[in-house]
Amino acid sequence: MLLFKRLSRSTWVLILISLIVSIAACKKDSDNTDPLAELNLPSTPYDYENIVFPDHYLTNDFPAGFPFQFAAMESDNTPLDNPTTNEGATLGRVLFYDKKLSANGTISCSSCHKQANGFSDDKVLSDGFQGGKTRRHSMGIVNARFYDTGKFFWDERAATLEDQVLMPFQDAVEMGLTLQQLEQIVQDQLYYAPLFADAFGDETINADRISKALSQFVRSIVSVNSKYDQGRVLVNNPILDFPNFTAEENLGKQLFYSQNLVAPSCNSCHMSEAFVAPLLAPNGTTIATNNGLDSVSTSDLGVFETTGINNQRGKFKVPSLKNIAQRAPFMHDGRFATLEEVIDHYSTGIQNHPTLQPFLIDSIGNPVQYNFTNQEKATLVAFLNTLTDLPLTVDDKFSNPFN
Repeated sequence: MLLFKRLSRSTWVLILISLIVSIAACKKDSDNTDPLAELNLPSTPYDYENIVFPDHYLTNDFPAGFPFQFAAMESDNTPLDNPTTNEGATLGRVLFYDKKLSANGTISCSSCHKQANGFSDDKVLSDGFQGGKTRRHSMGIVNARFYDTGKFFWDERAATLEDQVLMPFQDAVEMGLTLQQLEQIVQDQLYYAPLFADAFGDETINADRISKALSQFVRSIVSVNSKYDQGRVLVNNPILDFPNFTAEENLGKQLFYSQNLVAPSCNSCHMSEAFVAPLLAPNGTTIATNNGLDSVSTSDLGVFETTGINNQRGKFKVPSLKNIAQRAPFMHDGRFATLEEVIDHYSTGIQNHPTLQPFLIDSIGNPVQYNFTNQEKATLVAFLNTLTDLPLTVDDKFSNPFN
């Protein structure tokens, strides 16, 4: 205390000036902090726009006896006004993983679409921001760009992916925001301004740009490196045995593509070598289908809830089978815990619903039963496992940038 009393007035002035200078310097350093420091992003953006598609995504090599087949790229739903760019998808990646974009900062898009689970959820129903449960199981979004109508959700209530990506933010259970609140939260995060500038040419932040960036990221999540893809490049068409497959996997592939079953082959509903739904239906309304899960629709009417068209009761969107083995549980309500249960359904469990897929009805109007043997079931499971794209599930460019 005596030491402080002995300091002269001029000394106190010098100390005060020094403190002011130090505080100003600290503020300057804070102002110059990299706004992207919170994010784990590469200095040069990852390449999202130049996906190297294998030839079997670009060309239909199924023999002439296989009806309805097409090249995956024929069903690409990328709109002309929102092509994928490296900067746009980078922004979309950050938006996809940002938990701040929910009412209480606990939920992101990735909470229901987990990379390790084929961008689906391992829970039957997903958790919302307050612990509530979603109405349906989280659909896998791998190969989302290859759905010809461009409609999204199990009931196809979103006309485009650009519409779809904004809906969970506004859902009272999922993320609990309005679009105005979403825009404000994004504007409040310092790291978004430079990302929007890189993606769109200026720092303007709005819902339309959020939608476009998220859609670009989702469309970039394409599976091209599964065991199936690796084997397919070694042969001239998908019907031939793949050299990298086991005997069981090749038998399962033969059965999946077989034209000699009691009903059309599995790839009659999971078409092309992206294993997606058919091309646009003749009436242009839906390519969703009813696979006989129930004999009558009660609490969930599927696409009918969107369109009001009676013959669409109980019909649901068909997602790609890529990474299917990582996406348990299965179906829109997550009723099947394993692939074995799914195959059992097609083997003996198809129900005679009024809107049952015509392929699944026999000549006298009854639902078909494939009646697979235990060996056939095992080969089908082995084949479906070859559709797993492990590199996709660990690829940094699709991972959480907040880690």
